[in-house]
Amino acid sequence: MFESCTDLSALSGLGWLLCYLTTGKHLLFYASFGTVLALLVITAPIALAFGFGGALAARSRLWPLRVFGKAYTAMVRGIPDIIFFLFVPIALDQGLEYLRHITLCPDWTEPVRQNMNFLVCPAAKLPPNSAPQIVHEIYGFILAVVAFSVVFGAFAANVLFGAMNAVPRAQLETAEAYGLTQRQITRRILIPQMWVYAMPGLSNLWMILIKATPLLFLLGVEDIVYWARELGATKSGIYDFPHPDWRIWYFLALLVFYLLMTKVSEWVFDRINTRLSRGQATLAGEKMRKASI
Repeated sequence: MFESCTDLSALSGLGWLLCYLTTGKHLLFYASFGTVLALLVITAPIALAFGFGGALAARSRLWPLRVFGKAYTAMVRGIPDIIFFLFVPIALDQGLEYLRHITLCPDWTEPVRQNMNFLVCPAAKLPPNSAPQIVHEIYGFILAVVAFSVVFGAFAANVLFGAMNAVPRAQLETAEAYGLTQRQITRRILIPQMWVYAMPGLSNLWMILIKATPLLFLLGVEDIVYWARELGATKSGIYDFPHPDWRIWYFLALLVFYLLMTKVSEWVFDRINTRLSRGQATLAGEKMRKASI
């Protein structure tokens, strides 16, 4: 914050704009871009792990695992994403609070479910009411990560399942003929070769994940959409920096941010696809082989 910003009546033009853009709320707006990036960095590997486990379960020779893997993929893919984004945090939050309730408050006699209300003893609340605001924000962010991971993990499972099935069967049969066990075939042949088939689907899934990050706003996390709406809305003369409706400019900044994110992602995935296709019996791999002759 500039020293001259203490006397707002003397500000005009560029000075007013610089002071306006360095208020505490604007600093939180800038920090919220880090929240979105943190969500992507944390959620992507967790969702990939969920998807990998779901794909292996769907291919399992054990009937219960196979049913679980296919049910997880079909259920999440068949229900609108927004329902899971809202259901998972609520279900997880209430489940954890209920477990704490029966552990910490065994003498509690009132029912937890009272009509449409979910009421637990004060000691079971998560986070505790006395916790700092940062704790509440971190807790909400963790619930959001779990919700995103469950949803996108199911889509990743479907992509990886298809990629595993795309690996030429002849290579797996050759490995069997050499005496490799099923676990060795999966680890040494199937998994290394499936990535070239999975990358197009995973890259699309990553783009969808980027576009889904504004749903943080619906989960109560103060993300870039929340602050763009808050800061851009009309401010009357009772505020330090009154202004008309500027939401279009804030959302235009978000548009540029997401376009840059997708452009960088496209470049990264193109490099990864090129590296994975080298030496593979695919159209891209064959094109690279002929180009090197």
